[in-house]
Amino acid sequence: MALTVLDPQTALIVVDLQQGLVGLAPVADVIARSRMLADAFRALGLPVVLVNVVGGAPGRTEQPRRDLGTLPADFAEFVPELGRQPGDIVVTKRTWGAFAGTDLHARLNALAVTQVVITGIATGTGVEATARQAYELGFNVTLAIDAMTDPRPQAHDYSIHHVFPRLGETGTTDDIIALLERRD
Repeated sequence: MALTVLDPQTALIVVDLQQGLVGLAPVADVIARSRMLADAFRALGLPVVLVNVVGGAPGRTEQPRRDLGTLPADFAEFVPELGRQPGDIVVTKRTWGAFAGTDLHARLNALAVTQVVITGIATGTGVEATARQAYELGFNVTLAIDAMTDPRPQAHDYSIHHVFPRLGETGTTDDIIALLERRD
């Protein structure tokens, strides 16, 4: 663990823990840990951002995209275990990362946020893209490595061991909560 401090104005970003995606990988622990972090952030009055996805970026790719067909009505609904609160910031994205094409950067800037903690699915796509965008926008980035998963274990491992150390700091849910508790 390289995580030693959290900025005074840190936000939690929970990526894609929604009804239509939680079946892609084992997520019960990820949801539980994301909820623990959300509760800890909320208790301190720190922003909690819940991100869902309802589409994909335009453009050609070599690998065919999954045809999702008509999405179920509850596809983008957050899993109830997150305990969504009225004060949570909700961002709906149409690309892998939570900042591209959304107002998330402006909303966090308006709250003077300088650091983000990121959890969710999938580690190698939605989580990593959000972390990359946050880093490029100048946020200090922390990745809760035990509060994320990917249906592709190799992508998960690669992101954690090779990409995330270059984008920010990593730690466990317990590490992050311990740092939050020191702020009281």
